[in-house]
Amino acid sequence: MDEQLGMKVGKAAREARARLGLTQAEVAATVGMNTMVYSRVERGKMVPSATMLCRLSMALRVSTDELLGLARPDAGARREVRKEPAALRRLVTLARELEEEKLDALVTMARALSR
Repeated sequence: MDEQLGMKVGKAAREARARLGLTQAEVAATVGMNTMVYSRVERGKMVPSATMLCRLSMALRVSTDELLGLARPDAGARREVRKEPAALRRLVTLARELEEEKLDALVTMARALSR
C-alpha cells in the first residue's frame, strides 16, 4: 500500500465526515463497511477499493479526486452542506436494518406524523 495515498484518503475522509457531523459508524453503515475497517481508512492504514472509494465519495459528498488528494476541497460546496440532526441520522441508520414490511410501516407512520 502507498502510505502517502492512505494518509491523503484518510485525512480527506475524516475532514469530510466532520463537516457533515457524522460518526464513523454512520459513514461505515452508509457504505456497507465494517466500522473498524472504516476507522483504518481514516487513520491511513488502508486504501479503499475503487468501488468503495466511489461509495465513500457519495456518502461524504466529496469528489473521488478530493479523497485521493488530486483536487482541493470545493469551498462553495462546503458552505452548502447542512448538518442533519443526530436523531434523523440515527433514524436513517436504524431504518436501513429494517425488513421491507417494517420499513413500509415506518414510512406510513412518518407520513401520519408529518400531517
